Amino acid sequence: MQIAERCVAHFHYTLTNEAGEQLDTSRGSEPMAYLHGRGNIIPGLEKAMDGKKVGDAFKVTIEPGEAYGERVEQLIQVVPRSAFGGVPELQPGMRFQAETQQGPVPVVVTDVGDEEVTVDGNHPLAGQTLNFDVEVTEVREASAEEVMHGHVHGAGGHEH
Repeated sequence: MQIAERCVAHFHYTLTNEAGEQLDTSRGSEPMAYLHGRGNIIPGLEKAMDGKKVGDAFKVTIEPGEAYGERVEQLIQVVPRSAFGGVPELQPGMRFQAETQQGPVPVVVTDVGDEEVTVDGNHPLAGQTLNFDVEVTEVREASAEEVMHGHVHGAGGHEH
């Protein structure tokens, strides 16, 4: 069976950046599973998975526009430290949800000053070209419930 619309695909991957540094991997744990055609993984990887079958192994390079997008400078903001009133020890790398007019946005603290804090709302991989080394381990037809819900469920395609 080939990966196509209404299929659940399981795969192992290793993700590296342009410098060859490993950013993430599923190897050594459970393979990643997704419902093909529903935007559950980045667009470039989903396109590369189309038509693949169990046992296929491949490498693909994905540009930012087909991954997590380009970095947007407007998503980097300096806010008053008082906006973090309940947090005693602010440090770079801490993650928060910022409430915006467009709804909640995840942000990362990048700099902490005495009066101001810099936060970045870009995805950590925004602006990066990504390299995936992939091995397809399972392909099956999605259950009606998975198709209706738009994501993979547990074994057999049922929510538990």
